Amino acid sequence: MKNLSLILLSCILSGIANAQSDNDTLRPEKTEVITPMHKRSFNNDGECPERKQGGNTRIINGYQVFDGSMDGNRQVDPQIAVGGGYVLEGSNGGLIIYDKKGNFVQGVSQKCFNNGIDPKLAYDMHNKVFLFDMWWYYDKAKTKPVNIAVSENSNPKGAWNIYPVSRTEEVDGGGIGFSKKWIGYSYPGGSENTFVMHSADAIAGKPATIYFFKGSLGEPVFMQDDLDDLYFFDIDEGDFIIRKVSEDANGKPYCVIVSKKPHHLKYIDYPPQSPQKGTEQKVSSGDRNPKNIVLQNGYIWFSQAVNCNGRSAVQWHQIKANDGTIVQTGLIKSDTTNYIQTTIAVNKKNDVLIGFQQVNENSFISPRFTYRMAKDKKGTTRDIVHIGEGTGAAGGAAWGDYSGSMIDGDNLMDLWSIESCANEKGKASSVIVKVPFKNN
Repeated sequence: MKNLSLILLSCILSGIANAQSDNDTLRPEKTEVITPMHKRSFNNDGECPERKQGGNTRIINGYQVFDGSMDGNRQVDPQIAVGGGYVLEGSNGGLIIYDKKGNFVQGVSQKCFNNGIDPKLAYDMHNKVFLFDMWWYYDKAKTKPVNIAVSENSNPKGAWNIYPVSRTEEVDGGGIGFSKKWIGYSYPGGSENTFVMHSADAIAGKPATIYFFKGSLGEPVFMQDDLDDLYFFDIDEGDFIIRKVSEDANGKPYCVIVSKKPHHLKYIDYPPQSPQKGTEQKVSSGDRNPKNIVLQNGYIWFSQAVNCNGRSAVQWHQIKANDGTIVQTGLIKSDTTNYIQTTIAVNKKNDVLIGFQQVNENSFISPRFTYRMAKDKKGTTRDIVHIGEGTGAAGGAAWGDYSGSMIDGDNLMDLWSIESCANEKGKASSVIVKVPFKNN
């Protein structure tokens, strides 16, 4: 009887443990199968209006710099991805292709990708394809589609498969991420704020099942490590939360919390708006929530804009992906100027580039970056590098997400950034910079 009681107790405890495990596992609320739009490419003979701009390569402070898009209003929202021998820029106006020397190759309007704004862009080095999304909320049907576009190979001039995922409750553009197996997207607005889809289906242009999760899983991560699982990162009050989406035996996704830990950071509040020269109009400094997140060598990396003693500063972090422990944090701050908006890029050696903007009462919005080598003292970065100077005051507060930083998907060493600056009319132009690193 004693042994039987022990067996029964063991079964009960096992059942409780399994129930707790099930409760901790989040599964999709619903699914939808979407057939991609007819294939698009940069060679559609008039179907896609040409967008020709940028280039003009020069050396600034020792770095190769060239112009990107120059057709922004108060914001251009430029993003960058590098792979297949190309530098691809996405913005509110569409896509532009350059070679790695900064020469213009080809460009098309966003109309070629089912319209939209608030772009996000990445190069999936595992599958050697580009990912591009735009959110279109002016569509006549009022479905507000998020257009997830995936190139079929590493040549962005070739065919793309576009999946218009309806998001009627979305209120702003979201973020995209990838792993070997998954493409993920999260956005603000509504109750189902995250969806994932299989990369293989999108690359092949097949009807794809879209899996919607209830609530937000956080910002999807650029999974540069060779992993199937897709991670998400979230800042929730005083905690950093890491989640991951995995695949079960039936090929269906499920999500678990990897870690939830207090960050104990002094600076974590949203940054204040920043002043600029010659006007009372202040501009948006960005968001404490990161615009891109990288997983490299088992670590999560991101940068954010934060309130530091009443001014906007850039803060960056390296965190262990398996348990959420902060390895190092750095702060780029000043008592006399503001560092606003920011993105981060990390190479396979853990060298880091951080792109951002600088603006204050005596200057206009201007592009900047800094970097650190993996061997550098923890929490430190090198001197700030100027790669251009703004020439006019922006006319509105909503300057936009105008920083994009990314690894070179071909050599996994060089790091690139695209940054906007205000021109003499207060509108957005952009510059692209290559920051080379030695592979030894």
